[in-house]
Amino acid sequence: MSEGGNASVIPFPNEEDGDDPRARLVRTNAHEVVRMAEAIVFASAGPVSEKQLAARLPDGVDVTATMLELQRIYAVRGVNLVRVGEGWAFRTAGDLAFLMSRDTVQQKKLSRAALEVLAIIAYHQPVTRAEIEEIRGVETSKGTLDTLLETEWVRMRGRRKTPGRPVTYGTTDAFLDHFSLEELRDLPGIEELKGAGLLSSRMPANFAIPLPPVDSDALTEDEDPLTDLDLEDLGLLTPKVTED
Repeated sequence: MSEGGNASVIPFPNEEDGDDPRARLVRTNAHEVVRMAEAIVFASAGPVSEKQLAARLPDGVDVTATMLELQRIYAVRGVNLVRVGEGWAFRTAGDLAFLMSRDTVQQKKLSRAALEVLAIIAYHQPVTRAEIEEIRGVETSKGTLDTLLETEWVRMRGRRKTPGRPVTYGTTDAFLDHFSLEELRDLPGIEELKGAGLLSSRMPANFAIPLPPVDSDALTEDEDPLTDLDLEDLGLLTPKVTED
């Protein structure tokens, strides 16, 4: 089968097309079937299985043959059709992968203040902004916490059961993934930090690093979960519009 006008014909059941737009488009033309398959895979956010393709293409189509033909058409192009597991997807041609490296996002380095706050949250969570400032000994700007929230390494956990109900902060799975940690208990201890030169060897004798919780998602006894009203108050949820 070719890509041009001399396309071969795939037989379909001899039934009335009715209002089925797929049947009206194809009219047993194999070239149109290939175009339809191309459109389905191109519009999909992930690989498309042949079962999914069969459900969307006209009855009687040989899906495997159709996809192999589409793969042949794209074999010499900048984008190739490839098998991904049990599905099909478009991917950049292997010999042109170097072009994509130019679009790599440059990671912005965190400030010293942000790194200090991140470390305090990681080891002391759940922790409030006031508690972070008490540990650091200096005021923590809202911008520093906003930066960490934007990286998705830090999240708002809940509210402390104290006057003012301050927000508590904790780390996320993205934090563990970035730093190659299976769980929070894998964070380095005092000796490891000293060995890496991150702590002075002249630390006070009573200095200690708290042991992070095993389950970072579980709320503690002095925390309340965030409600929709809390999220609205924090600007994380659009207020619901009620009719008068």
